Amino acid sequence: MFIKQAFNYLHDSWRYVVGAIAIFVASQLGAIPFVLIATFKLMNEGGDLSALDNPATLMTILDSNLTLFLMLISFVVGLIVVILIIKFLHQQPIIAATTSRKKVDWGRIWFSFLLIAITTVVLTVIDYYSNPDDYVLQFEAVPFLILAVIAILMIPLQTSFEEYLFRGYLMQGIGVMAKNRWLPLIITSVVFGGLHFFNPEVDKIGNIIMIYYIGTGFFLGIMTLMDEGMELALGFHAGNNLIAALLVTADWTVFQTNSILKDVSDPTAGFDILVPVLVMYPVFLGIMAWKYKWTNWGEKLFGKVTPPPKPSQLGGQTDEIIES
Repeated sequence: MFIKQAFNYLHDSWRYVVGAIAIFVASQLGAIPFVLIATFKLMNEGGDLSALDNPATLMTILDSNLTLFLMLISFVVGLIVVILIIKFLHQQPIIAATTSRKKVDWGRIWFSFLLIAITTVVLTVIDYYSNPDDYVLQFEAVPFLILAVIAILMIPLQTSFEEYLFRGYLMQGIGVMAKNRWLPLIITSVVFGGLHFFNPEVDKIGNIIMIYYIGTGFFLGIMTLMDEGMELALGFHAGNNLIAALLVTADWTVFQTNSILKDVSDPTAGFDILVPVLVMYPVFLGIMAWKYKWTNWGEKLFGKVTPPPKPSQLGGQTDEIIES
């Protein structure tokens, strides 16, 4: 079992507390280059430094490709620290924080990546031709190619950081402390969604968009628990963010990029939020459940997480218990 195997390594509660704090601090330190460069430009041009306090204006101070690159640095730093903490503070191999399988299933990663990527492209093309006034074609070859290089190299690292933190490290940590599956699912999903509260989209659409962010957290958490590993969540998250960055941008999104299209419509708080959470996510879960033959949903989502028996309980055996 994905959560249960964390019992085989150093899983004291204080280690997860210290680890979580270190990861948070590291990700904040990773944002320093962006803030320093944006500050220097404002000062050099005689701009108002108060713009640094507004996330919406902060995204427009520098060139969009440079902004994206500098923003993603903090996630790369965070990913490195997560890996180091798992390896050294918990003495746990990365594979055990990734999946319950003996090796990472790249087929699962690519399947979920292509599932959301193809779906997003198809739905965007349909909407583009159905509502042409909602979009502006802004494709420019050189800026787009620079964007593509940055996005392809760094967005998977950004999404991997979030997955290893929430669906890997914290899912296992909370699970071994609570000894159940439902509490880590709830906590990681709510915290994951809650961290998006300061995105510009919330100011534009309203707090109702938190349904989408928290719902996405539950969706990724459910697929991780049902599949006993993070591969599907890793692929889906990377595909969603990468295609979004390359295909469509808007003035009110956290990632404002040199994408192919720009959405100039006025976003609505109902249909665009509820359809993914209430319709698309259940369909995606159904497809994955069929393909990977998921069963025993109640136990996998709400069951107990029990530590493996100690050697004394196995008739004196002293070999270390390692479960795949």
